[in-house]
Amino acid sequence: MHTSRRQLPGLLGEARRWFDDALLAALTAQGAQPVSSTHLQLFAVLDDDGTTVSELARRMAVTRQTAHQAVHSLVAAGLLEQVPDPASQRRRLIRRTASGRRAHTLAEDILTGLEHTLAERIGTETVAQLRAVLEQPWGRAPEPADEPHGLGG
Repeated sequence: MHTSRRQLPGLLGEARRWFDDALLAALTAQGAQPVSSTHLQLFAVLDDDGTTVSELARRMAVTRQTAHQAVHSLVAAGLLEQVPDPASQRRRLIRRTASGRRAHTLAEDILTGLEHTLAERIGTETVAQLRAVLEQPWGRAPEPADEPHGLGG
């Protein structure tokens, strides 16, 4: 019987969902405001000094409209605010409110705990190696002409 090897993007996606599901459950258990996976992703890519909606969309790999909708709901929840961009009168920056900063700190603490839980399950050295590999720069995504065998292998 031939078992096909699972693709790396799927494995990375499952790992991300493991963290997101556990984080959302822990936040709910601690009485935090309900948020979605998209909200978690937005918080993860938001600069402390603020980020434009266009840049958030690029970092999240979603449309500008999707990022704007997520921002709007988090502004309504009191976790984010829009402020003028000092570098451009036409742009606005999205940044965390005091409540948003507290929620972000809580989420970071929970994620640290989840990383410890993962280390207990798969080994401290394995988690350290995983972190080291994922922190290496990958460079820009390859174009079909960049690969000698094309993107399909």
